[in-house]
Amino acid sequence: MVILLDSPRWPAHGTLWAHLVSDTSLAELHAFAARCGVPRRSFDLDHYDVPAARHAELVAAGARHVEGRELVRRLRASGLRVRPTERPARTELARRWAGLLPSRPEVGEELAVRWSEPHRVYHGVDHLLDVLDRLRLLADGGERVGRAVVLAAWCHDAVHDGATPADEEASAALAATLLGPVVGEGESAEVARLVRVTATHAPAPDDAPGQVLCDADLGVLGGTPEAYGRYAAQVRAEYGHVPEPDFRRGRTAVLTRLLSRPRLFATPTGERLWEAAARRNVAAELAGLRAG
Repeated sequence: MVILLDSPRWPAHGTLWAHLVSDTSLAELHAFAARCGVPRRSFDLDHYDVPAARHAELVAAGARHVEGRELVRRLRASGLRVRPTERPARTELARRWAGLLPSRPEVGEELAVRWSEPHRVYHGVDHLLDVLDRLRLLADGGERVGRAVVLAAWCHDAVHDGATPADEEASAALAATLLGPVVGEGESAEVARLVRVTATHAPAPDDAPGQVLCDADLGVLGGTPEAYGRYAAQVRAEYGHVPEPDFRRGRTAVLTRLLSRPRLFATPTGERLWEAAARRNVAAELAGLRAG
């Protein structure tokens, strides 16, 4: 573990402030801060703000003093840096998690870091927020959205390397590990089960929670043609390493399987909100892939 502290340079509230970060993990940063009595309210997504009066004390406790440029470089290299453009979405994620499991902010932070990985184009923070928003739409339409479903949304693509169903299996295992000590084995096992359902988006007829989660995840298919076009472009960019013929072949197979289903959306609300538009959008993309 390396805890880094830069020089106090930022004025506020009648003093100068420094940044306390870890170049390894937020969990270790929080542990160091708690041990030193740095209040949790001082945490700001990827760092703690600490006043100049505590600088020498924190260095004596084990923080390594570095200059600001070195701190930012090390933070970026660690993957924990929250870029300015990401801050509004990350702040909103933190707010949502506080309404879900307010006593365990570190779990939400770990998931948010995973969703913010730089290789993600579509399966990033905005996708997670969209799925959470669509869960609210489904709830407003009368579908039952329990806490396990919301937690499964947070976890369903927490591991994303572009390999189905391996990503879903790894995400399910992560959900069980992170949530077991927090919500208990029973609920964490249900969350993991729901995450695995998203590998096929084919929940059983009697799996109401799985139906709600899958509908929220697939709701992107039912957007406007412009929104769907952005989604399709992001998916292609995320698989930019795949040669074009291979991508077209694989994407065509996925979309063909989707259109072959009697219904894309399992819940009455999902069908009402997204079914017709989704079929038009998927058919249009398929036509373009085949023409190309």
